[in-house]
Amino acid sequence: MLPDLDARFARHRDAFARQPFPPAAERMDLLDRLEALVKEHAGEWSEAISRDFGGRSPHETQLLEIFPSLEGIRHARRHLRRWMKPQRRPTSLWFLPGRSSVVPQPLGVVGIVVPWNYPLYLAIGPLVPALAAGNRAMVKMSETTPATGGLLARLVERHFPGGEVDVVNGDAGVAQAFCRLPFDHLLFTGSSGVGRHVMRAAADNLTPVTLELGGKSPAIVGRGFSVDEAASRILFGKCLNAGQTCVAPDYVLVPEESVDAFVEGARAAVASLYPTLAANPDFTAIVDARHRERLAGLLADAVAKGAKAIEINPAGEDVAAAGKRAPTLLVGVDEAMAVMREEIFGPLLPVIPYRRLEDAIAFVNARPRPLALYVFEHDGEAVERVITGTVSGGVTVNETILHIAQDDLPFGGVGASGMGQYHGREGFDTFSKRKAVFRQSRINGLKLFRAPYGKRFESLVRLLLR
Repeated sequence: MLPDLDARFARHRDAFARQPFPPAAERMDLLDRLEALVKEHAGEWSEAISRDFGGRSPHETQLLEIFPSLEGIRHARRHLRRWMKPQRRPTSLWFLPGRSSVVPQPLGVVGIVVPWNYPLYLAIGPLVPALAAGNRAMVKMSETTPATGGLLARLVERHFPGGEVDVVNGDAGVAQAFCRLPFDHLLFTGSSGVGRHVMRAAADNLTPVTLELGGKSPAIVGRGFSVDEAASRILFGKCLNAGQTCVAPDYVLVPEESVDAFVEGARAAVASLYPTLAANPDFTAIVDARHRERLAGLLADAVAKGAKAIEINPAGEDVAAAGKRAPTLLVGVDEAMAVMREEIFGPLLPVIPYRRLEDAIAFVNARPRPLALYVFEHDGEAVERVITGTVSGGVTVNETILHIAQDDLPFGGVGASGMGQYHGREGFDTFSKRKAVFRQSRINGLKLFRAPYGKRFESLVRLLLR
């Protein structure tokens, strides 16, 4: 049964009309409540997310969801008053002593569609700038994480009794109806395929969208960086949340003479991080049977077409029985394999040799633009060649994932990996209308340019057009 989304949206629209420009103190209060919602219920969040995943590391939830959520809130609170200030702009000589400024205006009611892989952080992350910018928000949680969605709905009712935030739970039909609401802005995080449907639905209302889509994020290992250390850092980023991360390394480009060394480095890294897998609470499960079957299909397709699969299972366990998948390297992949065309979203990692750095750059550029790119290299010139020679949503040098954790860096994709950005000041701007305001002075010369036009006007126009 569909919730009464139209009525809920109308209540938000009416409430915003009564207060279209909340003062800083009220916005600060909302951020304080959001912080309490996250911080005071940390144990409940870990339990709910683990229940949805069938086994999610509580330490990963603390590190990857609770901590960055709190940091984002605190960052917005520190900078909010400065973000809200009108920005003075120069006024053209001919219109002085008038004054020009840009005023950040709240948009109204924004919609946020949350994916299942980081259900807390990817709800709170967009909520922070949406509320800081003075908006009201409706949040659609994923049906794949019902425990987390239910907990958020209950806690929002408790911490936001004024109804500034509204949580919607339900299946794909509810999500479709949600995206058809006439929001003032809609932010969607999820797959590229679903993102296309979201954009079509939003287009009917001319709703502007921010799409965070993911894609195939490459890692390039340069010859000036230790292969063992690169393998350790890449496998750490790949195994977080069992690879179910939009910015996880999706494939790795390695100098052709270093492929075997990378494989051995990866073995050592996984053995150090996760000596066991099946009952290890540090190693997260694959979220549900559908995604386990999808990963099995990608692996089977690659092997059937000639790839070599190197499973890294330090204790030789039956990890499938625990709802998990062992980290697996794939060597000898090609474009005929689905694993090289689709976003993996799991602990499978194709390893691809390259001869020259230019070849690695060309390989990346021949494919849809990724959400993230990772380069491991101590040679600064080589790093700059990768950064300036490729187009991606963001880059981390000599590590993975960490650019997303910087509150002052915008986060967003490009091309097939998304459009628009948020986090920090860019998030505040995304959920604001930067309104141009010109204030005319009491004494001004504009009447000299009004009809009836005559010689004086012609003389002034010649001066303007000189």
